[in-house]
Amino acid sequence: MKNKAILLICLAVSAFSTSAYSEAIKPKGLWDLYENTLKSAKYIDLTHAFEPKQAVWAGFGNATFKPAIAHKAMPGYIDKGEEFSYEKHGFVASAYTIETDQYGTQLDPPAHWNPYGATISDLPATYAVRPLVVINVVDKVKKDPGYHLSVEDVLAWEKKHGLIPEGAVVMVRSDWHKKWRDIERFNQKPFPGVGLEALKFLHLQRDILFHGHEPLDTDTTPNLEGEHWLMHNNFAQAEGVANLDKVPESGALIAIGFAKPLGGTGGLARYIAIAPADWSYGTSVNEVPGAPLKAHDKPLKRDALGVMRPTK
Repeated sequence: MKNKAILLICLAVSAFSTSAYSEAIKPKGLWDLYENTLKSAKYIDLTHAFEPKQAVWAGFGNATFKPAIAHKAMPGYIDKGEEFSYEKHGFVASAYTIETDQYGTQLDPPAHWNPYGATISDLPATYAVRPLVVINVVDKVKKDPGYHLSVEDVLAWEKKHGLIPEGAVVMVRSDWHKKWRDIERFNQKPFPGVGLEALKFLHLQRDILFHGHEPLDTDTTPNLEGEHWLMHNNFAQAEGVANLDKVPESGALIAIGFAKPLGGTGGLARYIAIAPADWSYGTSVNEVPGAPLKAHDKPLKRDALGVMRPTK
């Protein structure tokens, strides 16, 4: 009888311990959000990969890619000036010369135009995740390649979807990103823009975080009036955004990442849209967990421009 009682006590303690342990390891706080929502959400990259040969504003130059070299000899391992290689050193590294921080998909801080403005390294961590609004002007751009977003376009979006959330990022979809490979045409006028009155409305009436557009300029006015107004009023903007045709107009989030050079006047950026799990584009963490990463079928080699690509 005594042994039976001891056994019952042990079983009770074990059950309690197991229950307490399970409760202790149960996801807490934002981990629940990740497990229940973000893990199954669809992720869409809104970013052009930057490279040596691409569209860039006419006043700037293109980047150059090349192998990194040893700046100091390491006896028995590498000579000064020698390239690092898989075969000899077990790894490679690349060196990039970027002629401007206004390159490819980017984030412009006020310091780009404003001598008193925040630099890219001044931007707060709260930029990381925001509601994403996508305003579609594709049909108007098809009729007029130089069409600029208007206040009426914003109000039409709100009539359909409700008020733009405070602190949102508003992306203007023109499908101009599809011309990205047509380098000569991409920056030529006419191209789609964002009207000054629309910018003022979005910031002063709807209190957005920033807006973004697919071309590399805000507008086609002679003095770039929209960009001038934004920067001198301490607002940022995104340029060179891609794939807005694959994102819902409302209901998604945007993850914002950018290079952080100290005192930088621009930032090479990466924008990722996070759409609901039932959205038809993108991939989920469940589908592409990211570890381990998928390997290439053939070994990587540098092409003529210094870009690492799988060998053909």
